[in-house]
Amino acid sequence: MGKGQLSFRRLSSIRNRKKGSAVKDEAQTSMLLSPPPPTPINSGAPIVGVTGKAKKKTGGARLWMRFDRTGAMEVVECDKSTIIKRASVPARDLRILGPVFSHSSNILAREKAIVVNLEVIKAIVTAEEVLILDPLRPEVLPLVERLKQQFPQRNVSENALQASANAQSVLDPEGAEGLQKELPFEFQVLEIALEFVCAIVDTSVTALETEAWPVLDELTKNVSTENLEYVRSLKSNLTRLLARVQKVRDELEHLLDDNEDMADLYLTRKWIQNQQTEAILAGTASNSIVAAPHNASNLHRLTSNRSASMLTSNADEDDVEDLEMLLEAYFMQLEGMRNKILTVREYIDDTEDYVNIQLDNQRNELIQLQLILTIASFAIAAETLLASLFGMNTPCPLYQMDGIFGYVVWSITALCVVLFLVTLGYARWKKLLGT
Repeated sequence: MGKGQLSFRRLSSIRNRKKGSAVKDEAQTSMLLSPPPPTPINSGAPIVGVTGKAKKKTGGARLWMRFDRTGAMEVVECDKSTIIKRASVPARDLRILGPVFSHSSNILAREKAIVVNLEVIKAIVTAEEVLILDPLRPEVLPLVERLKQQFPQRNVSENALQASANAQSVLDPEGAEGLQKELPFEFQVLEIALEFVCAIVDTSVTALETEAWPVLDELTKNVSTENLEYVRSLKSNLTRLLARVQKVRDELEHLLDDNEDMADLYLTRKWIQNQQTEAILAGTASNSIVAAPHNASNLHRLTSNRSASMLTSNADEDDVEDLEMLLEAYFMQLEGMRNKILTVREYIDDTEDYVNIQLDNQRNELIQLQLILTIASFAIAAETLLASLFGMNTPCPLYQMDGIFGYVVWSITALCVVLFLVTLGYARWKKLLGT
């Protein structure tokens, strides 16, 4: 076999290797470009990480559930650094979601996310997905079910249609404005969270009202230590519930008072504006390369287009009517719950005043009885004094008279009764006793 044949075989093997590597690269590229199908995970399924292997919970890792706009759901264990990189939030926001601030209520707007800490809901919402902390808790499972109902799982064609609609909204926002009738994803999640919180608080308020009225009515009929202790515990529960409602209400009021804070919550709008800016910059670069001889006219045209786009974006940034209507609806609902709690609290205060009046009345009656007994004791003491004077072992001619003892005793008794009546009349005249 000659050298020419060997070189020819080597050259053909090299060509085959290149073809095989090119086919392999194309396959890998197609796998990367094609979006993976959403794989929902049941709440009872074993918790797996990103690699798909079961692993122990590392230090600082917590259980999160990722739920995107297509209905895809995944339960994973992530540490703080992973969440910070994924949601682009500062580390202090994760401390807000920690146990130290479990009784606080916050809705914080960041550059690419919204940090929500309302009652049992601790989540990070972006324009594409929501990350829920501790999703397997019994208090949070109804929220997960509500998200499943709001965002049913979609197939690949619906995802492609949604992607084309997003692309159309980036290229032609005026034409796509009529297609986008529903709220953005982040506002839908925020609405579900507020609805869930209001439902929890409303249930607590209804239970408190159902429990409060019979207890307070029973207290007005029978003032006892048991009823007073029951009302005291009821009042403490009412104070805690009022504080919970007040925190959520104050947070919504803070957002409604500042249009800039509400504008920062428009994550989808920010994303569209960023895409428009990148498209404008890319078009500016291509136009400057292709149309170099006409720099003056193109510069004037690009400047006018950029100013028009900036005016449009500023007008969109100032438009917070949708979010304002959403927040106002739940603000009024929380205000109604707060009024119910305040009504129960006022009724408790009125009941306490009524009970205090009853106790004061009983106290006054006891004082009057004590005063009457004191007057009677004074009269008896006077009679005892006279009897003791006559009972002294001294010689007296009256002792020799028959029947004088009875007259003396009855006279002294009558004198003491008159003394008692005179003292009692004086006390009534001075209004020391009730009529």
